[in-house]
Amino acid sequence: MEEENKPAAYDWSRFVKRVNINTDPSKAYQSWATRQGLENWFLRKAIFTRDQLILNPDVQLEAGDEYEWYWHGWPDEMVERGQVLEANGKDRFGFSFGKAGKVTVTIKKEQGQWLIELLQEDIPLDDYSRYYFHLGCSTGWVFYMTNLKSVLEGGPDLRNRDVNLKNVITS
Repeated sequence: MEEENKPAAYDWSRFVKRVNINTDPSKAYQSWATRQGLENWFLRKAIFTRDQLILNPDVQLEAGDEYEWYWHGWPDEMVERGQVLEANGKDRFGFSFGKAGKVTVTIKKEQGQWLIELLQEDIPLDDYSRYYFHLGCSTGWVFYMTNLKSVLEGGPDLRNRDVNLKNVITS
């Protein structure tokens, strides 16, 4: 009887974040799959390369493209490098996320509404990764996906742009 009431073991290797959006799904996809789109809600600066050539801001990304990412509120020493793993041009986009695993974004319709669903997985299971990558990234994605919703629906960009202002929820 006790086993029936026992909660399932928590999976520290992955998490899912979802947000409904009131916008054209192709616009949502471009927000993930172009430098211009990512800089509009997520990054201060993104550099994408294909065959060692820097891509223009409006070029749609493809699997195999490599990136360098920089955030508002953080110095240039805080850079993430990785690779686009999946880009189907419509509703799925995925990328490596350093030591924090990989991220896959899916745009889909549910209950008559468009959703953006983010899965971060392959997170290492050591204590450091549980804290910084599972809890830290999970918290960060809540903010950034909220900001994406705001920007896509015509609202303000909520990001902190002041490198001197620390420990705020606006990243």
